Amino acid sequence: MNQKTHIPLNELARALFTINRHAKTAPEPKHLYYIKKESINLLLKEKRAEKIGLHFSNHPKFSNQHSTLLVKVGDYFFHIPPTKEDFKELKHLGELDKHYRNPPARMSLSQAKKIIYRHIDWKPPKQHSVMGKNARSKNYKSACFTPSSLGRIDWPPSKTRRSSRTRF
Repeated sequence: MNQKTHIPLNELARALFTINRHAKTAPEPKHLYYIKKESINLLLKEKRAEKIGLHFSNHPKFSNQHSTLLVKVGDYFFHIPPTKEDFKELKHLGELDKHYRNPPARMSLSQAKKIIYRHIDWKPPKQHSVMGKNARSKNYKSACFTPSSLGRIDWPPSKTRRSSRTRF
């Protein structure tokens, strides 16, 4: 039996809620939305989540209205991109109900990611180079570095040593 089947549905739903909430404000949300979508699709395959219908999105792409798929996971509702089959099979619910809110969930993002990673059996990609990010940053030298004159013995300079040019 798989390790992921032991994760209770309400714990998965809370983890998805936490990831979704953080993705909405993250500067680089691509990965968070990816693991959310993968987890929900896996829950749909396992028949632990239910497709409810389609909603118009509050954020049109390129000024064009589009729809999102509403999915129920436990006591929580989430939106993911729909497939072509979803448009054929599911009812369109129209505008999103702005008054509905998912129940609050208290969970750290790191804990939520661990739960979802375990559920989708995701492993972070290994770094190919021996030198990590920190090792590279130690060797970095700015091209526009100006040394400070603070703490120098010969400051302020007594004379300027300009080479005189001869004029013709």
